[in-house]
Amino acid sequence: MAAFTVALVLVVAAAGLLRWRRPAWYWMTFGVTLASLRVLIRYASVMDACGLTVPPSRWRLSLARVTNRPVPDSRPPRILRLRPTRTGLVLRLGLRPGQDAFDVAAASDRLRHSFSMYGVTSREVRSGVVEVRMTGYDVLKRVQMPAKVDTRPMRVPVALREDGSVHYRDYRAVPHALTLGATESGKSVYQRNLVAGLAPMDVALVGIDCKQGVELFPLARRFSALADNPDTAAELLDALVSRMEGIYQLIRAEQRITAAVPDAEIAADIWDLLEHLRPVPVVVLVDEVAELALFASKEEEKRRDRIITALVRLAQLGRAAGIYLEICGQRFGSELGKGITMLRAQLTGRTAHRVNDETSANMAFGDISPDAVLAAIQIPAELRGLAIAGDSTGGWHRIRAPHTSLRRAVNTCNRHADRTPDLPELAPFRPESTATAATAVPLSKTAPATA
Repeated sequence: MAAFTVALVLVVAAAGLLRWRRPAWYWMTFGVTLASLRVLIRYASVMDACGLTVPPSRWRLSLARVTNRPVPDSRPPRILRLRPTRTGLVLRLGLRPGQDAFDVAAASDRLRHSFSMYGVTSREVRSGVVEVRMTGYDVLKRVQMPAKVDTRPMRVPVALREDGSVHYRDYRAVPHALTLGATESGKSVYQRNLVAGLAPMDVALVGIDCKQGVELFPLARRFSALADNPDTAAELLDALVSRMEGIYQLIRAEQRITAAVPDAEIAADIWDLLEHLRPVPVVVLVDEVAELALFASKEEEKRRDRIITALVRLAQLGRAAGIYLEICGQRFGSELGKGITMLRAQLTGRTAHRVNDETSANMAFGDISPDAVLAAIQIPAELRGLAIAGDSTGGWHRIRAPHTSLRRAVNTCNRHADRTPDLPELAPFRPESTATAATAVPLSKTAPATA
């Protein structure tokens, strides 16, 4: 008996230590079993307390009256499946007649407290079926991406969602996106994850970094074109527009609109072309969009209008030509001038890290979801990398990208430098591949001068 007591105390102490220091390990060893039992035992009473039950049907009441039995209890949604995951539980429910998926979503916070879980989210799978995802611990505190992810062409895993699932940047589904974030908010780390995920793919990367290239130029070996100032950016965007027009001519020449060709084989974008004719897709990363929209003279205003017009044209017409925009910035508001709201309307994907003003959050999610705006302005400063991701459907999630150092991103780009395509239209903007000897610069006034 004493040995059993000692063993029990050791197990409880080990569980408490794991829960404190390694919540993921605790969940896989103890938490998943305890949470499953808690959900199954409390399910009926919790659903009744949360208002997720329906009264018995008329035929059940009639049957009870005829057989002189007690009145049957209210019925909760049916449990179709309970599946444990590495971060929580997935509960698939079959709704009763008269119930709605919104009822489950509205009761998510009450379910979280009742089942003693860290977070609860829900989504409608199909008519009458709702999937409830419950997380057992804070998966965004220490982001660990799963070993196996669903990678497809032009689909990059960039972050982890608060429900434990992987957040993908799918360019085929969401061609253009806007990413906002103040200084030290984690926006640069998100961008590094994106570039590192695109590096092994057959895609051309084009960068516009008006901070003299300090963010993107270290990754230059994987970029087909780079611009580090607004003048070069204007010329680069004009070259991309010319490339887009040339690709449309190719698609028209290869559309194969004849009676003998099935409808599914008629080309309408580059992905419908034969593989040997398909142009390489291009992802354009703009590191600081506000620098492209600012001007202080008439000449700079003309350049600014030229840049914004080219960006709007690429956003409106670039998808079918395989040109995708990734617009990043610290600030994004209507005061940047005409054409900005038109550009914003074409950017389907929205990601907002911590922002310094509510206007930027409204520009990101004001036309999508007021709840997402509120969540974006409430991101604490100490949680770098935490962001709100949404799209034009109105859905949004809290996400956090795993920390990727600049050194790691550079190594990834260098390892896949052989995949960098050489595009004739962008040849003048191709960064130098050979390293040049750096001139020694004194770090302080007292540093010795070099000969």
